[in-house]
Amino acid sequence: MAKVSFLGLGVMGYPMAGHLVKAGHEVCVYNRTTAKAEAWASEHGGRFAPTPRDAAEGADFVMACVGNDDDLRSVCLGDDGAFAGMSAGTIFVDHTTVSAKVTRELYALADEKQISFVDAPVSGGQAGAENGQLGVMCGGDQGAYDRAEPIIDTYAKACKRLGENGAGQLTKMVNQICIAGLVQGLSEALHFADKAGLDGKAVVEVISQGAAGSWQMSNRYETMIDDEFNHGFAVDWMRKDLGICLDTADENGASLPVTALVDQFYKDVQKLGGGRWDTSSLIKRLRALDG
Repeated sequence: MAKVSFLGLGVMGYPMAGHLVKAGHEVCVYNRTTAKAEAWASEHGGRFAPTPRDAAEGADFVMACVGNDDDLRSVCLGDDGAFAGMSAGTIFVDHTTVSAKVTRELYALADEKQISFVDAPVSGGQAGAENGQLGVMCGGDQGAYDRAEPIIDTYAKACKRLGENGAGQLTKMVNQICIAGLVQGLSEALHFADKAGLDGKAVVEVISQGAAGSWQMSNRYETMIDDEFNHGFAVDWMRKDLGICLDTADENGASLPVTALVDQFYKDVQKLGGGRWDTSSLIKRLRALDG
């Protein structure tokens, strides 16, 4: 079993760190809000530390799941950052969805300290984290990935290395691009069914068995019809992710017209007060257009 540090105890990190304890690893956590770290330690029996550096000292692996590029830099760098407490030969695994740019920046800084850096964003939402069923997309050196994979497998349904540093984040962008179009399409379909006087749930029972079927349809159609949007990844976070996708597309020349349009639709949802609604709330925008 390994000594593992986990930085960031949000809706994803909290259960992910718990799975590490259940698997028999020795875990020390850090969270910006100390009360949450204390609660986690009380619930799971691990330790908590006052700074990322203190949490990382003596660890074989340091995992992070924070909010954005700046949050990731703050837990990695500086006198109290994790890199300052990590020894040569240890591995930093970043589960945050961030830009490939910051990933490459931190990879280079870690390499100077002989620390390995694996970018490993996740998909599967809060339910996937709680059930240990996340999809994990990884980039980094093969040797570092091979050592980290058994630790990641503690909370993963699928884990794969896609290439060198940054490849995990680029793959997560592909994931979010797919989701954006799917959720908008499902929203329009359910809205159309309602306008046509059809029973939306009965319609989905039929069409979900054919080419129209998707994870979004199977897992979100009922709550979308019932106007319930507290079941997953928040609109605010989706806009952050789509912003990363669009910025990267500007750099590599990819054309993302649907993604850009759906990003603006999510902006409309935010204006409706839905920043914390889950991403399936795109249908709320269509209903709002009806007045």
